Amino acid sequence: MREALMLVHNTLVGVGLRERIRIGASGKIVTAFDIARTIAMGADWCNSARGFMFSLGCLQAQTCHTGHCPTGVTTQDPKRMRALVVPDKADRVFQFHQNTLKALKELLAAAGLSHPCDLGPEHVIQRVSSTEVRSLAALHIWAKPRELLSAVPELPVFKVFWAVSRSDSFDAPPNVLSTRGTKTQ
Repeated sequence: MREALMLVHNTLVGVGLRERIRIGASGKIVTAFDIARTIAMGADWCNSARGFMFSLGCLQAQTCHTGHCPTGVTTQDPKRMRALVVPDKADRVFQFHQNTLKALKELLAAAGLSHPCDLGPEHVIQRVSSTEVRSLAALHIWAKPRELLSAVPELPVFKVFWAVSRSDSFDAPPNVLSTRGTKTQ
């Protein structure tokens, strides 16, 4: 999700459309930090399901599709559904949501910010070795506004694909198609 988010964000910035298009992101977003990091990387909002499923009692048995969920969260079996006490679970989900928002507010305040839209890659620090940390702003290359309209930025994905991209097709460029393996053979 992170690389895709950065690609979409950088492409929109690079062609001068970022202010006109909003980006939503989802995928393994559970904590307030997950939300902060995702917004700092370019998302305007986050969708989250995993944390809410945990607050309902999901223990990732990975049997959702079978009807045999051990906690009753994803079953149609009346006996298994008894494990899901709706008033109790509703309060747990509400409390999880409230506490996540409170933690996000605390993270923002600790960074000296007042709103999630103020978050940027410079606010998120990542350990790169046992003795070194860097901000996401320093770890990644970020497109400059409208840069893709006149040049190709240093991002590897743009170096490979931007010059051969077409507005009328999503086909992979010939140099990529020539490396296609067993999927089409």
